[in-house]
Amino acid sequence: MEPIRIKSRSVAFFVTAALLAMAATPALASSHREAPFIAGQPKVDGTDLYMFRSYESGKSANVTFLADYIPLQDPQGGPNFDEFDANALYEIHVDNVGDGKEHLTYQFRFNNASKSTPLTVGGKQVKIPLVNFGGVAAGDSSKLNVTETYSMKLVTGDRRKGAAADVFMTDGVTKTFTKPVDNIGNKTFGSVANYEAYANQYIYPINIPGCKPGGVQATGRVFVGQRAEPFYLALGQIFDLINLNPLGPETGGNSNDIYNKNISTIALEVPIACLTNGTEPVIGAFTTASVRQGRLINPKPASNINSASKNGGAWSQVSRLGMPLVNEVVIGLEDKDKFNSSSPKDDVNNFADYVTNPTLPALIQTLFPSAPAPTNFPRKDLIEAFLNGVYGLNQPQFVTNAKATNPSFVAAGEMLRLNTSLPVTAYGSQKSLGVIGGDNAGFPNGRRPADDVVDVSLRVAMGVLCVATGSTDTFKVGCKPSDAPAGSAALTDGVRRVDTDFKASFPYLNAPLPGSM
Repeated sequence: MEPIRIKSRSVAFFVTAALLAMAATPALASSHREAPFIAGQPKVDGTDLYMFRSYESGKSANVTFLADYIPLQDPQGGPNFDEFDANALYEIHVDNVGDGKEHLTYQFRFNNASKSTPLTVGGKQVKIPLVNFGGVAAGDSSKLNVTETYSMKLVTGDRRKGAAADVFMTDGVTKTFTKPVDNIGNKTFGSVANYEAYANQYIYPINIPGCKPGGVQATGRVFVGQRAEPFYLALGQIFDLINLNPLGPETGGNSNDIYNKNISTIALEVPIACLTNGTEPVIGAFTTASVRQGRLINPKPASNINSASKNGGAWSQVSRLGMPLVNEVVIGLEDKDKFNSSSPKDDVNNFADYVTNPTLPALIQTLFPSAPAPTNFPRKDLIEAFLNGVYGLNQPQFVTNAKATNPSFVAAGEMLRLNTSLPVTAYGSQKSLGVIGGDNAGFPNGRRPADDVVDVSLRVAMGVLCVATGSTDTFKVGCKPSDAPAGSAALTDGVRRVDTDFKASFPYLNAPLPGSM
């Protein structure tokens, strides 16, 4: 495999394409119902996080975040379509230092209001049981019976103690944003294209608080709404004891089991200049959802769709997501809720054994004896990948410097990491295998919608890094090729999509499937 030359912070590094996969955590699916508590709280269940330099034409100076929530939505989801929890706090956190702590946090709060629209029935005014009472179109939402809005804040520093600023639209006045209603069906909207025209009204230009590079107010974009599920995998076969041929064809070998589902997305585009600290181009990100510690069921709710419970007390984090589905297939059952309530800075103390002695490779070996698991324990290669990012690709300088003085240093914790100084790969030219496919703008350097994180992660779990580092351990990851007999295997779940399967512009994910045709 030809080496790829990566330039970062004016230093050139030579690493093989296979080596660059090391930042991928051993994940097998997007994070749906991954922990006992969150399985019963779908409104605050984060499923996937994407972070990449924006590849829409003319937008490469920005980073796009896509935080998906509310898993496995059936398009025919009425009469109560999927809304964000008005009593929850949704957040996208950015670590622009490398110390495992949030330094910038975008917060989202939602409000759901009913118009209490009545019909006259036998001389009485009776409220209707539906979210709409007629067709809906771009510029005309008068027939909607429910309106969902949200507000945003940017917190600098600690998410609870830092300085908070309201996020306004670029008019400098408006700070209430509207979420489009879900795609009820083609009788309501006329067609999927009509729904997309309607939803596009709610892509808002925003001012980024406290960010004025060159004295000019920086702007970004936000969109919150239902999208077609972007993740792809052979879900049923993977969780039926990997009931597939892991060395079969990489494309078309199996079906994408969640292609007919929708998801709810928080999409945010922010200039790179407003995310980095001025000297460090690498940023890390994770998304969380929190609810109030106390929730009292209201036995006699008022005529208000938000009055079924009363909530109070401090915020309690119940969902966390960075790299794809670490909690579902890496963290042990008894610790899954603990992981969802934790912070990356505490991962080393709380969850290190799940990384250094992972169960996934052992399970693969049990099911496929001809694919022996790596034998290097503790798995220092995965510690590097899981906690620190790839040296020369997306490892923060903070970590590199600390390791130079303390080789056993382990910083931060699990999150997506993106080197914002690496160039964008244009739409139509992206490689679904990301870095191991020769495309340094893809996973594990951030994550784009088309990146095949399943195939990449399977290969990393089985020791591709040990093969790449060579017998002299060129990359100082504590293993060698003989430690990973199956490290060169092209493992796959047989499902793949490409960048042109998605949109070329913000918010990149496709329009949701309609409730009826």
